[in-house]
Amino acid sequence: MIFMVQTAHQSAHLVGVCGAGMRALAELLLDEGWSLSGSDLAIPTAGILKLIDRGLVFHQGHAAVHLADSAQNLVYSPAIPLQNPERMRAIHQAIPQFSYSQMVAQRMRRATGVCIAGTHGKSTTTAMVASILSAANRLSGVVLGAELCGSGRSGWSGSGDLFVAESCEFQQSFLDFEPRYTAILSIEPDHFDCYPDLESLKSAFTTFASQTAAEGFLLINEDCPVSREVSTMAKTSARRVSFGRRATADWQVREIEQSAGGLRFRVVGNGRDHGWFSLALHGEHNALNGLAAAALCAEAGVSLDILRKTLAEFQGIRRRFEFLGERKGSLFFDDYAHHPTAVKATLKTLRNVVGSQAIRCIFQPHQILRTTTLMTEFSQSFSEANEVWVAPVFAARESVSIEPWRVSQELTRQLQAEGISARFFSSLDQIVSTLDDAMRPGDVTVTMGAGDIDRIYHELTQRIQ
Repeated sequence: MIFMVQTAHQSAHLVGVCGAGMRALAELLLDEGWSLSGSDLAIPTAGILKLIDRGLVFHQGHAAVHLADSAQNLVYSPAIPLQNPERMRAIHQAIPQFSYSQMVAQRMRRATGVCIAGTHGKSTTTAMVASILSAANRLSGVVLGAELCGSGRSGWSGSGDLFVAESCEFQQSFLDFEPRYTAILSIEPDHFDCYPDLESLKSAFTTFASQTAAEGFLLINEDCPVSREVSTMAKTSARRVSFGRRATADWQVREIEQSAGGLRFRVVGNGRDHGWFSLALHGEHNALNGLAAAALCAEAGVSLDILRKTLAEFQGIRRRFEFLGERKGSLFFDDYAHHPTAVKATLKTLRNVVGSQAIRCIFQPHQILRTTTLMTEFSQSFSEANEVWVAPVFAARESVSIEPWRVSQELTRQLQAEGISARFFSSLDQIVSTLDDAMRPGDVTVTMGAGDIDRIYHELTQRIQ
């Protein structure tokens, strides 16, 4: 994959730069010649250290002095409030401020916009689409909320005509985008701090879909009734294209074959049989992600040969059913799943891969409001696991005291009521200590959640060494 560098002679300060989207934006802007500084409360990850090597000036914590007088722009993540000292200094210095999505929207206007949204699969599908367009020399740039396996990148610039953005509904940030090509993969209640009910969520997605340019197209998951409803309500004259398993879909998966090496699936598009496609990924949901990427890129003019070859070579993204290694004869996987639908799909995929081997799922719920609202659905999502270890809730964007422990203890009780062997742990450190003794040759461990649960494997590895 080639990362094209364009000289922009501009500068920006990124507040909250360690966030997934902000890191992707930093990678893109550095490709295009920007001078960047940034700050974050988090300790710099390996990805941020790479950006520092490329010229990012990083500041630990938040303070007004971190914003240089020479900065031409300030960009802030959704987690950064107006009262942040760097944002307050920007106001005092009359430095223009942009949210993450506003800055991405500015970059998108320099090209033809491609937006991929939905509750599930948008990171993987965005990465697939960007990889295909790169191979076809059609990519102008991309930002996605996960790290691409192989390259280790989340954002990069190219010399083509299509700019691709993973488009999140959180705080209605995707309404800053005005794409020509839009894909909506699925719609389920998820961000309860933004959308109290399904109607408010549908309203936001309808507005987003309505912003699709008339000369473009709106790609909709035919298998999702809410997505179909949004397509009907959207006020755009863009043509509608659908994908899915249903016979009414324009692009269909007719067969899916799974093996130790990944997936094969047969694609029928617009009434024509396009033959078999392969992915080195597992899970039927990834066949649908691959179908969505193929449909979007084919409708945008990419050849089927490039589609087939690129999807076959696609290595996936980090923290999506990622095999981490083997310790004491025990296989170790990690996944980002933090919604009941995703949890169920991941465990079903894992069961198909490992067969009758015992599965230990270590789950870190993400957000108290999401966990309490979907408590029943969560308790019914772990049936494929032999045992479930529950960590305290990762309370992202929430002010809490002891609720992370109480909510996770309640989830543990409900899992036990469903007949699942479940156990609550008061900390990740306690999990690491217990896991070191509990692993047995032939069993399987999967860590799951959108917080910092992925550090379990790395700390365990250091402990064993």
